Amino acid sequence: MRFVDFLRTAVLLFGGSATALAVVGIAGAGNDEDTTLVYVAVAWWALAALVGMWLGRRPEISKAIERMLAGARASHALPELEPGTILFNRLWALGAFTIIAGAVAFLVPQVPVVATGYALIAALAWRKQSAAVEAVEGRDGVRFYVDRTSPLKPMSLMRTPGFRKIEPVENERTEARAT
Repeated sequence: MRFVDFLRTAVLLFGGSATALAVVGIAGAGNDEDTTLVYVAVAWWALAALVGMWLGRRPEISKAIERMLAGARASHALPELEPGTILFNRLWALGAFTIIAGAVAFLVPQVPVVATGYALIAALAWRKQSAAVEAVEGRDGVRFYVDRTSPLKPMSLMRTPGFRKIEPVENERTEARAT
């Protein structure tokens, strides 16, 4: 699975997790008729959204992803494309987080309410990372793939040859228009 696609999917799954947790958190609060929790939840989610947007505001690659790209092992062959296996191996903790936090919604509705904010922060903080990795791929003429590893080991990447993106320089564009 391409690393760019993994990042996009991870953002969507974190957003989906936040949505599911928000629904069960509000349902749990409504079951207890706790309007104070609903107001606190909305304030926390607004704060979490602002924090996530602040953390993900820059179009540059984060330091952790930069280290992963730099440490990618080179390969001339494409890896086996197993997106389901790779997503499960890499994001199983998100699934466990969502299920455990959502399971206690009707007993302790504060848990999914708080968990929603953290999933929202992660989704918004990573939202521009796939575009930044794609820009590096175009600049360097490579493609990054998620290497299949154990779910308990750190993620590793594989670098394969790709197509280099060549764009005209700004001066060339203006000279071409003038002629």
